[in-house]
Amino acid sequence: MDSRDLFEILVREHIDSVRAFLLSTLRDGVAAEDLLQETFLVAWRILDRYDRKLPFGPWVRGIAAKLILNHRRKLGRSRLHYCDDEVLTHLDDSFHKFSQLSGDTFDDQLDALRGCLSRLTGPQLDAIKLHYEHGLHCKEIAARLGIGFEAVKKHLQRGRAQLHRCLEHKIVGEGAA
Repeated sequence: MDSRDLFEILVREHIDSVRAFLLSTLRDGVAAEDLLQETFLVAWRILDRYDRKLPFGPWVRGIAAKLILNHRRKLGRSRLHYCDDEVLTHLDDSFHKFSQLSGDTFDDQLDALRGCLSRLTGPQLDAIKLHYEHGLHCKEIAARLGIGFEAVKKHLQRGRAQLHRCLEHKIVGEGAA
């Protein structure tokens, strides 16, 4: 198998997780798609630096994280919503743990996340969906749900924590099996 064929397989396996990583740091879907394309273009250019003994996912997400930071420096914080280095590192760690779930595809792993989402109820579920599926800010969610801004922040925080615990439980459970 030549490098091009190998790279095509790796892109197919990881494009959805890199897209999710970018969308978790950007609110602008167009910018995320542009950075997605740029990420894999850079990865192709420096593929000879990739150590095949190491997982491809963290390597390509590292490229994406550097591009996010470079893009932020170019455009400034006011144009796009970004996370700082610490948050990007935490997100990458979370994506790495997520990739440890059994399943041959990213869709299989998303099924685990969907299962955890189905355990959320009430305002936590509403806040998570409005924030991540519809891209609403806390003030907009508060207005839509008829609750206070701080309550929305708490619902998001608790919902994320519950999802995190559920996914960690799935990872530990899968690893033990």
